[in-house]
Amino acid sequence: MPRFILSIDQGTTSTRAIVFDAKLKPVGSAQREFRQIFPKAGWVEHDPEEIWESVVATCRSAIRKAKIKPAEIAGIGITNQRETVVVWNRKTGKPIHRAIVWQDRRTADICASLRRKGLEPTITELSGLLLDPYFSGTKIGWLLDTVKGAGKRAFAGDLCFGTIDSWLIWRLTGGKAHVTDATNASRTLLFNIHDGKWDDTLLEIFGVPRAMLPEVRDCAAEFGVTDKSILGAAIPILGVAGDQHAATIGQACFKPGMLKSTYGTGCFALLNTGDQAVRSRNRLLTTIAYQLDGQRTYALEGSIFVAGAAVQWLRDGLKVIKRAEDTGRLAAMADADHPVYFVPALVGLGAPYWDAEARGAIYGITRGTTSAEIARAALEAVCFQTRDLLDAMQGDWEKGSAARTVLRVDGGMVASNWTMQFLADILGAPVDRPKNLETTALGAAYLAGLQAGICPAPDAFAKGWKSDRRFTPKMRAPERSRRYAGWCDAVSRTLTRAPADSA
Repeated sequence: MPRFILSIDQGTTSTRAIVFDAKLKPVGSAQREFRQIFPKAGWVEHDPEEIWESVVATCRSAIRKAKIKPAEIAGIGITNQRETVVVWNRKTGKPIHRAIVWQDRRTADICASLRRKGLEPTITELSGLLLDPYFSGTKIGWLLDTVKGAGKRAFAGDLCFGTIDSWLIWRLTGGKAHVTDATNASRTLLFNIHDGKWDDTLLEIFGVPRAMLPEVRDCAAEFGVTDKSILGAAIPILGVAGDQHAATIGQACFKPGMLKSTYGTGCFALLNTGDQAVRSRNRLLTTIAYQLDGQRTYALEGSIFVAGAAVQWLRDGLKVIKRAEDTGRLAAMADADHPVYFVPALVGLGAPYWDAEARGAIYGITRGTTSAEIARAALEAVCFQTRDLLDAMQGDWEKGSAARTVLRVDGGMVASNWTMQFLADILGAPVDRPKNLETTALGAAYLAGLQAGICPAPDAFAKGWKSDRRFTPKMRAPERSRRYAGWCDAVSRTLTRAPADSA
């Protein structure tokens, strides 16, 4: 019987495919970067065909490296960059425009207009989200209004909308399945997270026809079967979750009060709140953590737009470093008595500020400032922003102190011991780094394995989670307070409006 699982991790800057065995041990992997397209300031796009090509290439390579036959794969799990929008022709399968990426800010004016009309409270109540260009709804509206004839074709049922998971499933199945899962649906501004359905009120607000929407399923479900010609066998797609939700699963955060933070292009912290959809008082998001057997588990989420992207900017934009891993080494060389603060609002600020117009700024520069201080400030900014999120969660979560619990971390940046130690220091809380850092791909693989009957129930899966290292706070409380106060001052100077009004 088939005993392997293929996990597709389609991220913002690269695609990774990993083959796992029945015990969820990786046995073959491949990765490929693809173009980041910036047509205008604040605009970010991807070519959907390039994403598709990267998926096919990495899947074939991972299978080859695993030295298995495609027919030995029991199922495919897909995890993806969330909120990124693709609209394509239902008959030809061709996109009508480049994909508009979650980082894109072109619809800030649309969000502001809807806010002036007093619609944000209704939107938040139904979707759990705030009005921000980050989410899919206004991106779809922009495409339907901008691409010639798109609106008319959409209402006629000729166009399909999908987040990246839907786009990939459509292509993998040869156009036979137009589906998504509850986690990706919950990030569109169009989905009622309380009744688990596309919402007519939200569809009307954003001008999106129901005819172009995918069918929503559990995270572990039958999503379709791949065309044999693509990977060499007809393989069922059995698991789907947005990247941060898959990481939550991969980190085994199945109990209310458990907390994880992923450090990739951006940084995203999720706090499991069980069957309670907690309404945030601190401008966090209420989202579906995962949905299994028709049962929704909710989470509070804090979204930071720029984390690893700041390191990428240091490498590709400023050319301060040659490799991402050089950042930690430079940071360790920085002058500890020379405080520099970098507010990485390169595409606006996310939670808890939600200021779409804010732009990046560096404070404290003197003639003595070197690349080491800039590198340190970039890494520290990720940690300061995490503190922002956990403080907000502590204010929202009435059943426990989220800011003082153990934080499970994953993503590329957590390989830096320097960064993780500073994170523990500035949080004043332990930080656990798992042995398996590929938790996003692992979460998708687990979902597919669960549906295939290969993997155990969540409680049994959680027992297999292992820590690689725990970082405990070493910084004294007065120093922690002083450093964080400096960060808060820098952010206040960067915001274009007061935090309470930011969105």
